[in-house]
Amino acid sequence: MRFAAIDVGMGTQDILLYDGSQKIENCVKMVLPSQTQIVAKRISTATKLKQDIVLAGETMGGGPCAGAVRRHIEAGLAVFATERAALTINDDMDKVRQMGVSIISEEEIQGLNAARIEMCDVDEHALEKALALFGVKLPDRFAVAVQDHGYSPETSNRVFRFNYFREVMERGGTLDSFVYKGNIPDRFTRMKAVERTLPGALLMDTGFAAIRGALHDDRAEYPCLVVNIGNGHTLASVVEGKKPLSLFEHHTHQLNADRIDDYMRRLCDGTLDSREVFNDGGHGCYIREAVGIENIGSILVTGPNRNILRNSGLEVRFAAPFGDMMLTGCFGLMDAYLNYIPDQSGAA
Repeated sequence: MRFAAIDVGMGTQDILLYDGSQKIENCVKMVLPSQTQIVAKRISTATKLKQDIVLAGETMGGGPCAGAVRRHIEAGLAVFATERAALTINDDMDKVRQMGVSIISEEEIQGLNAARIEMCDVDEHALEKALALFGVKLPDRFAVAVQDHGYSPETSNRVFRFNYFREVMERGGTLDSFVYKGNIPDRFTRMKAVERTLPGALLMDTGFAAIRGALHDDRAEYPCLVVNIGNGHTLASVVEGKKPLSLFEHHTHQLNADRIDDYMRRLCDGTLDSREVFNDGGHGCYIREAVGIENIGSILVTGPNRNILRNSGLEVRFAAPFGDMMLTGCFGLMDAYLNYIPDQSGAA
């Protein structure tokens, strides 16, 4: 079996070409700039050239590319966008228009004197070309992880996203409950966009892919606390087997070692309140079962900003499943793809 596992982050897209006939260590791996970084550079180039732009294609991760759109408008240049592409900037089209973006149909693009910029989280054709230079064929099956806050034009996307996680866990959900293949909840417009780009793909949230991948570290002992410190978000979970016992999510740039240590102790002890995390600028926490920090078998830390916990007061271990930290999310996707069983506990 061959498939491509692609973990799409804010800074990088990490890629594993899984080939069941080879050892994992010998499979093709790449760490490339994420599509939002690539699109942001294309927009910035148009800004320097004083070109109007039109955003077309699919809904994708925002961050850097949304920031580039704002700077383009501030430079006095026009931005047009189809509605799907505009969802990258905000779920509320009125807010997108207030920014200065003109929402148009696909048919209207032809009549514009503007540079077309294609929006997508996975550029299949670019990957095909890059791999072809090395005589490698891109598989036609995919497992992809993206962070999807969910379509929430009328409420905080932090609340909307975390409430979904809580609902799934309250229904007895396992790590398998956060794996989708043809059954993506309607709320996840970014995942739906990837599915349209890559029909039949398996989809996961980047945080859950990282948690699942980190558990393949040889030093994982249950109950295991996994902390994924990403470029944008920090997601942590106490896991027993495939059962998440608790969950925590915050924004990485607002955290340091002392704050993470304190949050993790209280997450394990069951004394952390979700409102406190939200009021601190994070998403929230949910504790289904408190195990006590003293009963944690191992604390595994992963993610591109894992060095924040270099001086942690907790006994942390930097996870490196199959010897490669940067592919942690890909290994989670790999495990999900190889062991996929439709789960019935997800919330719509």
